[in-house]
Amino acid sequence: MVKVLFVCMGNICRSPTAEGVFRHKLVEQGLDDRVTTDSAGTHGWHVGNPPDERSIAAAGRRGVDIGWVRSRKLHARDFHTFDYVLAMDQDNLEDMEKAAPAKGGARVHLFLKFAPQLDTLDVPDPYYGGATGFEYVLDLVEAASDALIAHIRVQHL
Repeated sequence: MVKVLFVCMGNICRSPTAEGVFRHKLVEQGLDDRVTTDSAGTHGWHVGNPPDERSIAAAGRRGVDIGWVRSRKLHARDFHTFDYVLAMDQDNLEDMEKAAPAKGGARVHLFLKFAPQLDTLDVPDPYYGGATGFEYVLDLVEAASDALIAHIRVQHL
């Protein structure tokens, strides 16, 4: 079983969107029994809360349900539990690298590293913006999810 963890700051916009889209694509491709997902935040402000309503609505318009996700904080054990620990942006990556154990555990990566055709490495935080920001996040996440699934097929399946 390949284990993938998506991480943003609060785990209410970008990382639950990434988890939901990625899981949806795994189901479509019949890989949900071979790859498992989760999401977390580098900060614990929203622990136990569902995703932002705008994230839920934007994903829903594309046929993806993320209303079941509940925010949680990134834990040190996550670096040993998951094969891929994926940051949504450079700030989250830096926080994750500081939290990662000195020895062992998964390497952390930027999620968009798997989709170089996007010409960006950061999934921008849509929280303080308008509805178009949530749609843009979905565009990036969908493309990167396809690329990550292709990578996992080659490397693990």
